[in-house]
Amino acid sequence: MVTKEQLKSALKELGINKGMTLEVHSSLSSFGELEGGALTVIDTLKELVTDDGSIFMPALRLSKELELTEDDKKIGITVKIKILDPDTERTAMGIVADTFRKMPDTYTGSDTISTSGWGKHGREALTGGLDYAIHNGGKALLLGVDIYKLTAMHYVETITPDDINAKFAPNEEINHIYPPKEWFIEAGHPPVKAWYKIQDIAYKKGLIKKIYIGGCKAMFFDIWSVVSLYENELRNDPYGLWGMEKEAEYGL
Repeated sequence: MVTKEQLKSALKELGINKGMTLEVHSSLSSFGELEGGALTVIDTLKELVTDDGSIFMPALRLSKELELTEDDKKIGITVKIKILDPDTERTAMGIVADTFRKMPDTYTGSDTISTSGWGKHGREALTGGLDYAIHNGGKALLLGVDIYKLTAMHYVETITPDDINAKFAPNEEINHIYPPKEWFIEAGHPPVKAWYKIQDIAYKKGLIKKIYIGGCKAMFFDIWSVVSLYENELRNDPYGLWGMEKEAEYGL
């Protein structure tokens, strides 16, 4: 069992300290067994950051990926996720984020795609989501998950070429069966996992600090230093990033 003191010592070693702004994503099961469960993760982070700092966690009202039917596959669906009701107790964000979201001193947006915030600038979650953390020296802490859980990455995707987005967007037939107000659907996948390219670049540049806490791989880094790598690739070579040929695919 990982104790609270072991967790606290490891997080201190990573560099988490008073006054810091953190974006946190986690998988509680990655620890194996953690004394006190989700509350231990939250309480330990609050003790280290204190209310001079801020903690942000995802509050997306989304289910885990649901199993595709044969009919789904035939019409090209590759990801099927249900949009959940506002009073849903458990989401795909994990028990740590779901517990954090429901705490009385946490600020949480009301939209399907929302963020929960606590501490000095926690209220920023209501209007800007992760904007404050991204642009004010915030750090990312990934506990048992990888870069594909880093919500901040989505904040630079407005510069993705429209034809790339359109390539994997659901068509009218899919939207008729699965209304966008109730479902999050993807149709197709890019040839490569582009975010892993960014994670590999970040590791090579020494931007990510990594330790193990029990069975949990913990990653810690400056949010913008990693997200800006993604922004740079999207600006300069979006098709190469996603393993796609612009001319061959789109005739442009």
